[in-house]
Amino acid sequence: MNTLIGTYECKVDAKGRLMLPVSFKKQLDSVMNKGFVLKRAVFQPCLELYPMNQWDLLMQKINRLNRFKKKNNDFIRRFTAGVKFLELDISGRLLISKDLVGFAGISKEIVVTSAVNIIEIWDKDKYEKAINDAAVDFAELAEDVMGQDDIDGVS
Repeated sequence: MNTLIGTYECKVDAKGRLMLPVSFKKQLDSVMNKGFVLKRAVFQPCLELYPMNQWDLLMQKINRLNRFKKKNNDFIRRFTAGVKFLELDISGRLLISKDLVGFAGISKEIVVTSAVNIIEIWDKDKYEKAINDAAVDFAELAEDVMGQDDIDGVS
């Protein structure tokens, strides 16, 4: 699994269970049996769903931080706050805990979208607002991030 593709509107039931879209299940088939990690996003009011292999890669980076530096220790604590290990239940659903539902302001209507190698889970209204707010500045952002001459093979 290199990248994920797709954006889907879904529903969360009253218990916080989400049926993962079939397209994502197919894309994640080779890693589905290892489970997932669900956490708060750093920059947005959404949740990030990491396939376990992607989480392990990220943890390798974080484990290289010197825990005897307060800044690193504080970062690790905040970054991992509310982190949950998840597996699909027998019906193919993921259970989102109440604390993470509250953090992301998730109501019944949600958007599940790919973000390269992870999946973001958004309250539908918050997702649409974030996309609409960012649309104005996206051309400038795209030029700043991707418009560099030093990126090989991207045009």
